[in-house]
Amino acid sequence: MKCKILLVCFMAILIAQPLFAQTGREIMEKSDALPEPQTAMSRLLMMVYKGERVEEKEFTLQMKQYPNDEDKTLIAFIRPTQIKLLTHAREGEDDDQWLRLSSGRIKRIAASDKGQPFVNSHFYYQDLSSTDIDDYEYELLGEEEAVGETCYKVQGVKTAGEKVYDKLILYVRKSDYFVVRIDFYKDGEFHKFLENYQVKEIDGILTPYKVKMERADGKGKTELALRGVKYNADLSDMTFRREALR
Repeated sequence: MKCKILLVCFMAILIAQPLFAQTGREIMEKSDALPEPQTAMSRLLMMVYKGERVEEKEFTLQMKQYPNDEDKTLIAFIRPTQIKLLTHAREGEDDDQWLRLSSGRIKRIAASDKGQPFVNSHFYYQDLSSTDIDDYEYELLGEEEAVGETCYKVQGVKTAGEKVYDKLILYVRKSDYFVVRIDFYKDGEFHKFLENYQVKEIDGILTPYKVKMERADGKGKTELALRGVKYNADLSDMTFRREALR
């Protein structure tokens, strides 16, 4: 009788495994489905570390979601410059970005420039755009700890759109599917990584209060510290028009 019970339990485990096993794509779909705000207004402190030199900047960020998976984001620096960056993201298309320089001149960011540093930081213009989940093919590599959290380790290989990075390794927190780390690969080599810290739930939205982007060789990093955020406030469409950059 004992042997029969063990056999039944063993068969039940074998049958149940396919029901609970997740693919890399399924994990990323759950992460992509996490609640997002319709609008956001925030203020951030940026610290750029290069060798012994540290440069401090401060900016505001405003974002608004639109129908058909379109969103618009405006970054406006408070100090030390008056630079602004406007991004229009559309599903299935490459993002449009316009930069207002301190001189007041407005230039469009070409696709070939998306891999250039933004305001001399370790963030590229591409990093400030939305990511379309369908632009990647995913593979679950296993489980690994990142920023002190137990995570799914998922590889994403770019298959569509302009390519700045060949591959991403995403560390998705098992407890809630929030991405806490991303490894960026460029030209086949580990290039840099991003980590999210001090993640809090604000109005139902998981929000990191500290973000770090660091070079893979350890020779520089940029940190962002969230100084304040407000979700789902009324934001005028005029805020996100190119004319508003002037």
